[in-house]
Amino acid sequence: QVQLVESGGGLVQAGGSLRLSCAASGRTFSSYAMGWFRQAPGKEREFVAAISRSGVVKYYQDSVKDRFTISRDNAKNTVYLQMNSLKPEDTAVYYCASDDKSTAWGMKSTLPGYWGQGTQVTVSS
Repeated sequence: QVQLVESGGGLVQAGGSLRLSCAASGRTFSSYAMGWFRQAPGKEREFVAAISRSGVVKYYQDSVKDRFTISRDNAKNTVYLQMNSLKPEDTAVYYCASDDKSTAWGMKSTLPGYWGQGTQVTVSS
C-alpha cells in the first residue's frame, strides 16, 4: 500500500499559477503510475492528469491541456502538478491517487484505489 499526502493548494487570482505536490511513502514509488483528480462542490470527482511509472507518458483532461503539467521525481517519491493560467472553473479539491494495478491510461476512466486527503484550490475571478 502507498500513503499519499498532497500540498500546495491555496487561493489564487484568475490567470495565476500554483504547483501541487504529492509525497508518497510505502512501497516503491517508481512502481506506480500516478494521477491527479479533482472534485468541485456538487460535482463528481474527475480525472485531471496522469503520468506513467517512468514519467515518459502523460495524459491530460482536455480542459487543462496546455495549462497544466504533471511531472514526477522518483528519487524524491513525489509527483507534481504545475497549474498555469488558472480559471475560476479550476476551483476544486485536488487529489493525487494511485494503486499497483492502474496505468496512466487506465486512470482516464477508472479511479485508482489509494488516495490522499486532498488540497483545496480556489481561483477567484
